Amino acid sequence: MTPIAGLTTVRSDAGALPLVLLHGMPLDSRMWTAAAQLVAGPAAVHLVDLPGTPRYVADLPAPSLEASADAVARLLSDAGVDRAVVVGLSMGGYVALAMAERHPDLLAGLGLVDTKAVADTPEAAAKRLAAADELESSGSLDAVLPTVDGLLGETTRTARPQVREQVLDWVRDQVPSGLAWSQRAMAARPDRTEVLRTFSGPVTVVVGDEDTVSPVEQARAMAAVGDAALVVVPRVGHLSAVEHPAAVATALGELVVRAQRG
Repeated sequence: MTPIAGLTTVRSDAGALPLVLLHGMPLDSRMWTAAAQLVAGPAAVHLVDLPGTPRYVADLPAPSLEASADAVARLLSDAGVDRAVVVGLSMGGYVALAMAERHPDLLAGLGLVDTKAVADTPEAAAKRLAAADELESSGSLDAVLPTVDGLLGETTRTARPQVREQVLDWVRDQVPSGLAWSQRAMAARPDRTEVLRTFSGPVTVVVGDEDTVSPVEQARAMAAVGDAALVVVPRVGHLSAVEHPAAVATALGELVVRAQRG
């Protein structure tokens, strides 16, 4: 397979329905590596670096998750993928929902991990825009690094400090202007609850039971809207795919099986 810039193929299987994994912010596709390698059964698994990451920070369009969704669709087309199970964590989930709206024929299944279908409140959007301004004016990641603790569950922070250090290392590799772009794109996103309600393929919602960013109650409500399978992963926070990759991989493998059955 010819390498495609912005897309990393973890596992290749020409006869299987591909699984495409979209990362959260302030991270990149590396956050999915461990879970991707643990997905059971036949599956081609692709990781995507979204606009705003170091691999995709030049010549960015105006900030929008619609632009990110279209960019992913182009990457998959370039890789010869015309049908896939698309899964996103946090910001990646917002992009996956935008893909379900803009490229519905591409999605055979939808996975929403530690994310939400609703738009930001005005207060949350204003906070994102202020963070974007700070990132650009300072040219520094200093304001972002302290947010890592809020992304991880209390159990992970207490019992597995090495996970925190790994996430911090990934964040340190990011580009302030790229993260500012992502913050503005997320602040502008619409409510896509109706997209989830009308999506025709199988849906799985995954959430860490210690997630304080997109809590379990919100995940339950979202699963009810989409008639989705709900998987609550114990003792992890907002980065469930990093904190407990095996549990998330199991949920995604089951989603792929459901999508393959049609």
